[in-house]
Amino acid sequence: MTWEVCLLLALEALLALGLLWRGRVLERAPHWIAALLLLALAFAARGAVFSYETLDYQDFLTKWVDFFRTNGHFRALRHSVGNYNIPYLYFLALFSLSSIRDLYLIKLLSTLFDVLLAWSAMRLLARFTKKSGVLIACFFTVLLLPTVFLNSAVWAQCDSSYTALAVLAVALALEDKPVRSMLCIALAFGFKLQAVFVMPVFAVLWMYGKFSWKHFLLFPAFYVALVLPAVLLGRPFWDTVTLYFSQTGSIGSALNYNSSSIFAFFRHVQDPQSASRFAILAAFAYMLLILLVCFVRRERLNDRAVLGAALLFAVGIPFLLPHMHDRYFFCADILTLVLAFASWPYAPAAVLTQFASLLGYHAYLKMRFLLPMSRGAAALAATLILCASFFASALAVPPAPPAKEPKRGKK
Repeated sequence: MTWEVCLLLALEALLALGLLWRGRVLERAPHWIAALLLLALAFAARGAVFSYETLDYQDFLTKWVDFFRTNGHFRALRHSVGNYNIPYLYFLALFSLSSIRDLYLIKLLSTLFDVLLAWSAMRLLARFTKKSGVLIACFFTVLLLPTVFLNSAVWAQCDSSYTALAVLAVALALEDKPVRSMLCIALAFGFKLQAVFVMPVFAVLWMYGKFSWKHFLLFPAFYVALVLPAVLLGRPFWDTVTLYFSQTGSIGSALNYNSSSIFAFFRHVQDPQSASRFAILAAFAYMLLILLVCFVRRERLNDRAVLGAALLFAVGIPFLLPHMHDRYFFCADILTLVLAFASWPYAPAAVLTQFASLLGYHAYLKMRFLLPMSRGAAALAATLILCASFFASALAVPPAPPAKEPKRGKK
């Protein structure tokens, strides 16, 4: 790596330290020492693999950067480039202006989102515990989590972008900051379509009283503002705002792509089209069932129930859907980790989800299966049971009685 890349990586480590300090979790000298040592480990490990290239980088990412470089940089945004949405393409256009190797810039961007992801997870966890040691442990467990490390530093993927913003959006909503929350979830959706796996929780947050219906009008406004620069540069407006609809065909026709979804149990399906339609309906019915339970028990909704609902959506929806890819449980990886730190008896959910995701990562990065993907699907089925148990236990807590006003004496 060049000195510029090392400097940028060091600045990202400094940002991580600044976020921990801003979060007021570095209260004592042992916290500072642990944070500095773990930051050195997390960023040294990333720097050690920054030169590694995957086929995704060779066949797609670097070619997209080259397209921007040879077609006027940002002016090339008026063309259809790759199969990522506009916000990520802004960064690729920016990278085309630099003399630094695009592989390093792409991984630096993903690492930056890793830092934001760790901070977002810690901020969400802060709704359930105020213990500095636990919050610091959550932050660095996210940074060092195998799927997070492999996704950004090895694979040069950007799943930490939408997940960081989605997790932060949930945390902000629970903190009664609805406008910022809606901005973050719009940004998450803008980066990757997979944000939809957790987006139904915003209906639960509305039932919980964290949003009014007017706040939901901000979502399309923020999304349009996000893609507007590309439109101003000549990209057709309607094609830009409906980009995801035109990309659905690029997902692929196979029922499973190295994913621990329910289709990992079925190696041969005689009628894939019918199975696909049935699975989509099943996922939709599953989502509606969770929302119905939340609506019926809306008087008992609390922060833990919201986390439980988010977990059920992030794990269950991609588990039931067809055409899922190896990285589509990334948000589930993070939310189950938050659950583990929020409630230790449910820590096996994080281990099981990580195991299921890593089977898919191994299949791509090593081009061979470590174990049958059905083992991962079984692990996710067990995770769903744990998440459902957590969700049910949260809803079983009776609502707190309204605070009584102090009696006033007669004057």
